[in-house]
Amino acid sequence: MGTKTEYEKPYEDLIGFVPPRIQNRIRLGLEVDPELLAQTEQIRKTAMYPKCFDVKTAQLMLVGILLANVAPGAEFHARAAKRSGATKEELHAVAGLAFLFRGLPAFNLASEIINKIFDEDN
Repeated sequence: MGTKTEYEKPYEDLIGFVPPRIQNRIRLGLEVDPELLAQTEQIRKTAMYPKCFDVKTAQLMLVGILLANVAPGAEFHARAAKRSGATKEELHAVAGLAFLFRGLPAFNLASEIINKIFDEDN
């Protein structure tokens, strides 16, 4: 079983910080069921880093999936994609793909996220 720091490090490496929901899941898991937390994090690691895709590609795919569900978590994966080398144009293209199947709500969320994470550079 891992420690709080060990569980948070992959998120810090990927996104740059640990999102609040993840912090809460780790905290509760360590307190209530460390074995389930360890299993969950192992499955997440296996699925998040498939051997056939580089990190940027996997993160762009996750952004598209989350945008198609108009899920706020798309922001964290957009940040991870950017940290992995994705450009504003690539993220916009993913947003366009999500638009095809989810419409303007997905495109609007994507635009908000993309502008937010790239504006932080200025």
